[in-house]
Parts: sequence; C-alpha cells; structure tokens
Amino acid sequence: MIASLRGAVVDKGLDHVVIECAGVGYLCQATARTLADLPRGEEVFVLTTMVVREDSQTLYAFPDVASRELFALVQSVSGVGARMAMALLSVLTPAEIAAAVAEGDVKTLQRAPGVGKRLADRMAVDLKGKLDAYAVAQPSGAPGDAVDLTSGDAAVDDAVTAQVVEALVGLGFPEASAADTVTSLVAETGGGDGSSPDASVLLRSALSRLGGRR
Repeated sequence: MIASLRGAVVDKGLDHVVIECAGVGYLCQATARTLADLPRGEEVFVLTTMVVREDSQTLYAFPDVASRELFALVQSVSGVGARMAMALLSVLTPAEIAAAVAEGDVKTLQRAPGVGKRLADRMAVDLKGKLDAYAVAQPSGAPGDAVDLTSGDAAVDDAVTAQVVEALVGLGFPEASAADTVTSLVAETGGGDGSSPDASVLLRSALSRLGGRR
C-alpha cells in the first residue's frame, strides 16, 4: 500500500497529477480542488490510496486525512465506487458531505454528478452517525467557494474549453450543461492578453457552479 508521496510535480492534467519520487513518477487521480494546490515543478506532499481491480491499479491523491477517509467511507454504500466517491469530493468538502448526511439533506448530496435521489437517500441512511467527526465549520475561502479563474485577464482558448467540458462529462455531468457552464464562465472572465488559462482552476469553478444547481 502506498500511503503518501512527497516529490516534484512533473505533469498535471484535469483529473490527475504525476509526482516524481526518487526518480519514479507516480500517476495519481485527484479532484480539481486538490490539483489546484499542486503547482507544477514544485515539491508537494499528498496522502494516497491505491484501489486494485482485476484490470487496473489506480492511485488516488488527497490533500488531507479527512478527504482520504471520506473517499473510503462513502464507498461502503452500495452503488458507490471510487469514481463516484471522487465526484462527491469534487463538488463537496468532507464537512459538507458529513453535514448533509447528518441532516438528511439529500438535495446537497445530489449535487454530485451521478447521485440521484434514491442513491442520496441510501447514503444518508447508511452513513448516518459514521461521519460526525468530519462535520466541522468550513473556514472562509474553503474549496467550493467561488473561484477566481485567472490571476489577471486571460484568453481561454477552444482547446482548454473542450478539455474542461470533457472532464465534466467524464464526472457525470450532461454535456449540454457542462458546455453552457464553461462558456458562461469564460465569457465572464474573458480578457485578451494571450496568457495561458489555468484549466484546472476553470474546472474547479465549473464544478462549484454546476454542483450548486442540482
């Protein structure tokens, strides 16, 4: 079991990061929230969990213990696998998931792509009392709040827009909704100075907006 990694970020995509440790690059799946805090070329530290299937071995990276533990706990619910657990953590913080379960707030749980009312009801029942330790107040500016898409004005090109839409569809959001949301965010933050957009931050902001609509 690989429990953690410390090393330089040598590559990063919309849903993964490659961290080099002692000359070996480890590809880890991660949420947009986690990726936003892993600068390319800098040394980082992440907690990890390896999920082994018959046809794959996948490493998942997390910024803290709560996120890693929630990833495992929500998969105890029938119908929730690793992909859906990551979708939940992409839209909701551990504290928000815990609070929603404690209050039976199935509408909040349904903000995650792929979580319908029946599954949200099952989660609220099956996880009741198991997540109380994570239900703490979120600090100001916690992940899930509105995100500034650029450090300045930036022209977001079609290739990045397509990448973000594809990532959202992969998480379970309808393509039409994903495209409309990304297009709207780009229009709101359009610039024109030719600087490179940050696709991971654009994805994070799109997740925040789409999750709030469910």
